[in-house]
Amino acid sequence: MTSGDIPPVNRAVAVRFEETADLLAAQDANPFRVGAYRQAAEMLRGLERPVDDIVRQEGVAGLDRLPGIGQGLAAAIRDYVESGRMPIQEWLRDRARPLAALRSVPGIGPRLAERLHHDLGIETLEELELAAHDGRLARMSGFGPRRIEAIRGTLAARLDRPSPPGEPAPGHQPPVAELLDVDREYRRMAAARRLPRIAPRRMNPTHRPWLPILHTHRGTRRYTAIYSNTPRAHELDRTRDWVVLYWEEDGSRGQQTVITSRMGPLRSRRIVRGREEECAEYYRESGALVL
Repeated sequence: MTSGDIPPVNRAVAVRFEETADLLAAQDANPFRVGAYRQAAEMLRGLERPVDDIVRQEGVAGLDRLPGIGQGLAAAIRDYVESGRMPIQEWLRDRARPLAALRSVPGIGPRLAERLHHDLGIETLEELELAAHDGRLARMSGFGPRRIEAIRGTLAARLDRPSPPGEPAPGHQPPVAELLDVDREYRRMAAARRLPRIAPRRMNPTHRPWLPILHTHRGTRRYTAIYSNTPRAHELDRTRDWVVLYWEEDGSRGQQTVITSRMGPLRSRRIVRGREEECAEYYRESGALVL
């Protein structure tokens, strides 16, 4: 059969099956499954009877009787005939985008990319960067300190943020005034819905993208701010109150949490947890607090 003799609908389904096979192969799927789609595409190119005619007259059972077409492939053909869409192909295409982004980072191959996507729900380089700083990568097998440090450096360069080498300098902390200023910026922009939102894997059974994330800087210090998504924050209903700040500068990095105080002279004030005395001094100097 020449290409001009192939029924158009058969040709269209064959093209989609070939793309589906390519997507499966790129995602390291079972070779037999990849081969099934390729063989089905070849069979359809040699089939004289249009598959939409088979669907109308015999339903999925008629498609299932075609050589090399099982229930799954028959359902995919029926979906295309009835709607012009092939959900399995669209799902694989959507899934391929984040996996390709993750595989573009040196040190992350197909299997690690799949684990990051499946286990942590990571889909963007920004989400990977956050996981490299908040401890999630360190808790996964295959991610030692050197690999994580290399990933941090790569992402800092990709996302146009210089990456400081080395470990945190003991005792070196940003001033509370700066931390509280970053906290204000984050909460203001989150409330205005001006920040990208990620769908955290943890504590998010519906996979809803609800968690705003901010990348900003103060001088040479770089910050990532995000609402706390810990079980404790959910238990106490503080997911829109507790803000976790990750910072980096000149070989130092660290993490601080800003909360609303619920007791004592600082009640209702935003404070840096563990640095209450410094916060009290900050509010006294600003004239906002009389102790």
